[in-house]
Amino acid sequence: MSKKCVFISGGARSGKSRFAQEMAAGTGKKVLFVATAEALDADMQARITNHQNQRPQSWQTLEAATDVAGFIEGCICDYEIVLLDCLTLLVANILSGSDREFSEKEFDANEAESRVLAEVQAIIDLMGKSGALFIIVSNEVGLGIVPENRPARIYRDLLGKANQLVASHANEVYFMISGIPMKVKPQ
Repeated sequence: MSKKCVFISGGARSGKSRFAQEMAAGTGKKVLFVATAEALDADMQARITNHQNQRPQSWQTLEAATDVAGFIEGCICDYEIVLLDCLTLLVANILSGSDREFSEKEFDANEAESRVLAEVQAIIDLMGKSGALFIIVSNEVGLGIVPENRPARIYRDLLGKANQLVASHANEVYFMISGIPMKVKPQ
């Protein structure tokens, strides 16, 4: 079986994106960079600009806050590598929805879980149909303290489930610590 998915996780500023970009660039193949971040404030715009400046000019960028599999499927035939950065923001985008309000009022955790897992499953299904290598980046948010509010706990739990689902389908999984990749699958 050829490699279909590499999953890279770790804490904030652990070097995940840099490692993923180096891995994709090292293949010498045509790369589709899928960005899930949205510039909702000046800080996020600066982060996005910084990430854009670090990517090779030859890479095509696809911006997709949600329905990532649908957007990728429309153009994947032209690419050998799909670098999705990142699952962390994709889950946040799904939970916040179009009104950007992620609060306890009228929030259905079961419905949110269904939406998140359906979106991740669609990406996994696309990986199975495609000949491209997927490199998927996500944060590990379950190593710290338990968040004090329900929406943050739900987010942490759903991102954990999404990460587990992707990792279970990945051929290789790396955990980044201080810029150093630790290969955890296969061992």
